[in-house]
Amino acid sequence: MTPAEEPTGPKSPLAQRFRGFLPVVIDLETGGFNARTDALLEISAVILDMDEEGKLFPLETHSFHLEPFEGANVEQSALDFIGIDLESPEREAWPEEIALPEMFRKIRSAVKKHNCTRAIMVAHNAHFDLGFVNAAVERTGIKRNPFHPFSCFDTATLAGLAYGQTVLAKACQVAGIEFDNSCAHSAEYDAEKTATLFCGIVNKWRELGGWPVASTEFEEQEAN
Repeated sequence: MTPAEEPTGPKSPLAQRFRGFLPVVIDLETGGFNARTDALLEISAVILDMDEEGKLFPLETHSFHLEPFEGANVEQSALDFIGIDLESPEREAWPEEIALPEMFRKIRSAVKKHNCTRAIMVAHNAHFDLGFVNAAVERTGIKRNPFHPFSCFDTATLAGLAYGQTVLAKACQVAGIEFDNSCAHSAEYDAEKTATLFCGIVNKWRELGGWPVASTEFEEQEAN
């Protein structure tokens, strides 16, 4: 954000919980592992919110199928693994330069709602997803990327701590979250499961006394 965009009012309890950052869960499907050369094929974002009791929950999901950028590498093995048919007329893919600003606009709206400074990416093996998003932003010349450029929350790490599992499906199983392997490797499905997992870990930590929700100051400022 530019100085003119810095929040000036009271931060919501959600903003206070994460030091002014709004956690947004992201999942991608790609044509390979190299963020610079390989295509970004799907992106899904789950915006989170917090209820009056301080519990974090998934609020809304925004998803796009994406056209490979010009000159992008797409490995057939990647398509086979994630089950994407690039030629399918039902795919309704968007160019990166249209889809990403639209998704970022929705995220910035949530950032503003909670009076946060910016969004922070939550993802499973998060630096992979962050690298692809940053590469797409650079490639398309997008100026208003809502995400912190290098900080993120990694649910593989958090699930390893909380449940002793780093694979998303296995972590969900231990956490009591239903996971259908036949639906996996869809950006929307995996993003929503990752969001449920992240919220569950954060809420469990709160229940154990690890974080008191600092709502008193916010409520007093609102009252005044």
